[in-house]
Amino acid sequence: MPEAYVSTRYEGREADTPTGADTGPAGTSVPHPLDNAARASLTGPHAHFAERHGRVLRYPVEVSPWLALPDDVDAADWADIARMAGPGAEVPLLGHRGRVPDGWEITFDVEGVQMVDDGVAAAPEPEAVPLGPADVPEMLDLVARTQPGPFMPRTVEMGTYLGIRRDGALIAMAGERLHPPGWTEISAVCTDPAFRGEGLATRLILAVAHGIRERGERPFLHTGAANTGAIRLYESLGFRHRLDTRFLGARVPLG
Repeated sequence: MPEAYVSTRYEGREADTPTGADTGPAGTSVPHPLDNAARASLTGPHAHFAERHGRVLRYPVEVSPWLALPDDVDAADWADIARMAGPGAEVPLLGHRGRVPDGWEITFDVEGVQMVDDGVAAAPEPEAVPLGPADVPEMLDLVARTQPGPFMPRTVEMGTYLGIRRDGALIAMAGERLHPPGWTEISAVCTDPAFRGEGLATRLILAVAHGIRERGERPFLHTGAANTGAIRLYESLGFRHRLDTRFLGARVPLG
């Protein structure tokens, strides 16, 4: 997984069990919102983005490529995915560990980890500037050169994005992606190769985390399980491993 693929309430935070079962009212077990983060986002704070076909949800493709499946996905759901995406389309599925139907081609299958705030030293960054729609061409160019993970022309609408400029050029950025209730994902962390080694990614992660905390939420992120350098960085910043996940892509049969 490329550098810093990262791809909540901080006060009174819960136990974050790796299986995702939290204790609800009267001792009942309720799913943790981060267990199916894309679905929790599209049925929660990002519901205004949601496109639905049956039980399957997705973001508009120019916002984010991720689809959100129900926890108990069945044959009818896969048929809805096929109708929604169209023959031959590639669909990225975050966290899906079930089987893929016969006739579907797996296009990528990467083990990942989900990490959550466990005392991150969040702080504003004086050099960071807000990024918006007018900055998208530069953001897309930086993403193309650094490959931090999916970033589309309207991804900037998913939350706050911050950048660092030198001589007017965008050289580093980070921002917010999935938004399950009480949580916000930090994502699109990238630095121009000519400026690596200055700690810009760290400073931007802490600045984005600060903004999330200021809203009374809690930051989390994803990275590839094999990306040990990124994992060590996130651990040093105060993130901890919550669960193992999977980044899976599958192609809809042409038939």
